[in-house]
Amino acid sequence: MAPTSVPPVAPAQDTTVDLLVIGSGTGMAAALTAHEAGLSALLVEKSAYVGGSTARSGGAFWVPANPVLTAAGSGDTVERGHTYVRTVVDGTAPVERGEAFVDNGVATVEMLQRTTPMKLFWAEGYSDYHPELAGGSAVGRSCECLPMDLSVLGEERGRLRPGLMEASLPMPTTGADYKWMNLMLRVPHKGFPRIFKRLAQGVAGLAVKREYVAGGQAIAAGLFAGVLKAGVPVWTETSLVRLLTDGDRVTGAVVAQNGREVTVTARRGVVLAAGGFDHDMEMRRKFQSERLLDHESLGAETNTGDAIKAAQEVGADLALMDQAWWFPAVAPTRPGKPPMVMLAERSLPGSFIVDQTGRRFTNESSDYMSFGQLVLERERAGDPIESMWIVFDQKYRNSYVFAAGVFPRQPLPEAWYEAGIAHRGTTAAELAASMGVPVDTFAATFGRFNEDAAAGTDSEFGRGGSAYDRYYGDPTVQPNPNLRPLTHGPLYAVKMTLSDLGTCGGVRADERARVLREDGSPIAGLYAIGNTAANAFGHRYPGAGATIGQGLVFGYIAARDAASSDAPVA
Repeated sequence: MAPTSVPPVAPAQDTTVDLLVIGSGTGMAAALTAHEAGLSALLVEKSAYVGGSTARSGGAFWVPANPVLTAAGSGDTVERGHTYVRTVVDGTAPVERGEAFVDNGVATVEMLQRTTPMKLFWAEGYSDYHPELAGGSAVGRSCECLPMDLSVLGEERGRLRPGLMEASLPMPTTGADYKWMNLMLRVPHKGFPRIFKRLAQGVAGLAVKREYVAGGQAIAAGLFAGVLKAGVPVWTETSLVRLLTDGDRVTGAVVAQNGREVTVTARRGVVLAAGGFDHDMEMRRKFQSERLLDHESLGAETNTGDAIKAAQEVGADLALMDQAWWFPAVAPTRPGKPPMVMLAERSLPGSFIVDQTGRRFTNESSDYMSFGQLVLERERAGDPIESMWIVFDQKYRNSYVFAAGVFPRQPLPEAWYEAGIAHRGTTAAELAASMGVPVDTFAATFGRFNEDAAAGTDSEFGRGGSAYDRYYGDPTVQPNPNLRPLTHGPLYAVKMTLSDLGTCGGVRADERARVLREDGSPIAGLYAIGNTAANAFGHRYPGAGATIGQGLVFGYIAARDAASSDAPVA
């Protein structure tokens, strides 16, 4: 197996480069683009690891009409991409940002294909999150990286940020694999072959000293491999202290490593790609919600808004600070532990979600950002969701993976019951009493849901009406793959929490990724991408991988703009 110890840190020193990139997630795309354009680049990373939240993610990227889609015969076009982005954003972000994203998507993915060892594929069938809107796609636009052998990183392998979930078996699982692995007992002819294929790949790889990874680990490793091949230096354990200016132009930054400050002069510009303010709880409570629990974000722990604050100090305006890539998850068993990932669980038949009143409050199968926004809308309206519970029966428990680690027919961990995040009962009334929700109201909710599910129609919230809802449903359940009555006891309830994949409000940027002042004028020499910048899609999440997609594309745009700027190259 490849070594996992972190290599020695490259020492920081006063230096001059063309482009300085702060952050090593999708910021690596900016560095690769700069190198291709003939610029010298430097990556500065606050943590000990390279990859940022990208390495902790599912690893999909969403870019309309990109070459991977074209080669696979998806039928997508740039025109349809423009139509969908305009429709889905619906005025919550500047139109020019969305236009630039779509227009530069093809060139960005072509650049990645030239500069990295990634083998990319279309996750066919992974619907856009709002496929019913104009330009939307039920077959989807999300792409992934095939499992990557980490030996491509050589001695730098230990510097790759670990994934969010560490598998107990060497089985590199893509998002496309997960859909069917989760249904292994329901659709065994699709689930088990994928399990055997990935397990064989992982085990056989270890036998010849290859370590295969998938998802966010694969795309981060691919980008990192490209950076290493290009010879772009990476300073880890190096944090941004402040930006440097000369008049109205940003000319570099002061960074700190091991308590020592050094100056990096950037002739062409500085790209802020250091993530959002996921773990700055003061900022989160100021801009988002006082009810958010400490550090329940799934973003990298070093995402504390440093780049956003530094940009503010030189005059940057902020936008969409109330927004995040909200992600409902299983509540942690104790404070300080991260929540447990939920992906398909909300969509699968034989389950529904209630709040503290014992009532359902939304289409459980909706995309996770919209789900979270509804929770916060309730709070702002003075009707907060104080607790959330996913309710299911034994047939559900016997059929599907839960929280990414509890396999079908495996009992829920006793630690969950001891922590109060799991309850069970033989009847709806017994379960409600254990959960602490009103018994009569919950029983009425239970009865109405079962009546609707038996008819295959959700009369309250329309669950199963969208192609996105159905993607994570169970195709063996008809007529609605998202609905089945809960008739196979005992019954269970598991507490949920509102987590996120990172914040997506931040520095206001234009279609060229340039940071803007409050008056709309650009700050020369300063760019912002990824979650450091305000979401190019405003209040919406177009499809799986849109957060990585816009980080990659605006990294490409920023570096190209810097390369074509008239800044002195002295």
